[in-house]
Amino acid sequence: MATAERVSIGFNGGQVVELKMTPDKLKDLRKALENPEGWLDLETDDGNVSIDLAQVCFLRSASTPQSIGFGG
Repeated sequence: MATAERVSIGFNGGQVVELKMTPDKLKDLRKALENPEGWLDLETDDGNVSIDLAQVCFLRSASTPQSIGFGG
């Protein structure tokens, strides 16, 4: 099973949505953003999300695990 990545999707106007999705779903989103027209339905670990591709202004992913504290 593929590990979910934390992804931030930024929109015109300053809104940001943070989701967890598999690398394959992230790849599908990047492909859809090559021609940003219409809406895209995303299946994520957080549920289904529909986004207006024309309103997306950035995409950030963090595939490295997050940690708290000073562990090495």
